[in-house]
Amino acid sequence: LDTLEEWVREIFSEIPNNGLPRPSFGHLTQPFDTPEFHKLYRVVPIRKVHSLTITWALPPQEQYYRVKPLHYISWLVGHEGKGSVLSFLRKKFWALALYGGNGETGFEQNSTYSIFSISVTLTDEGYKHFYEVAHVVFQYVKMLQKRGPDKRQVIWEEIQMIEANEFHYQEQTDPVDYVESLCENMQLFQKEDFLTGDQLLFEYKPEV
Repeated sequence: LDTLEEWVREIFSEIPNNGLPRPSFGHLTQPFDTPEFHKLYRVVPIRKVHSLTITWALPPQEQYYRVKPLHYISWLVGHEGKGSVLSFLRKKFWALALYGGNGETGFEQNSTYSIFSISVTLTDEGYKHFYEVAHVVFQYVKMLQKRGPDKRQVIWEEIQMIEANEFHYQEQTDPVDYVESLCENMQLFQKEDFLTGDQLLFEYKPEV
């Protein structure tokens, strides 16, 4: 460890520190509040696939990394068992797969906004009924909103346990990728969470 520290000091000590805080663009509120965003776009794909993607632009969520509310919601939306959106759409022969969430990249989550998307892979029949498919998705989100998270702590704890297991038993990654990931985490999380902030769930806060 002493040798590694010596190398780091030798290599990086010449980089000047300008003493400036990390830039924030939080003053740019609602960047997607334009007529172009509130539209339905049809894109002709290169390969033969039908996909319906619904995207919401939300206030910045990165400060809630200890709660991870979007991860929690995506878990409910992406559920495939009885009573789920996908189960219902499959019975109608309208969908093959469904995914919801935030990719946690700089484009999808930053100091200005957070993106939440739900993507449905449609069958040929589902493509003919994509308005109904969209309606079902909105109905499900509305139901989650009405019921609220108060009685769903068990689900949150289940997600917390699964993420903890994945963290503790993860395979070793390439050192360069790991260092890059840690450097990114240092810009986003408190120092005690540099190693775990992007993966673990720490607090259940239904109001968030």
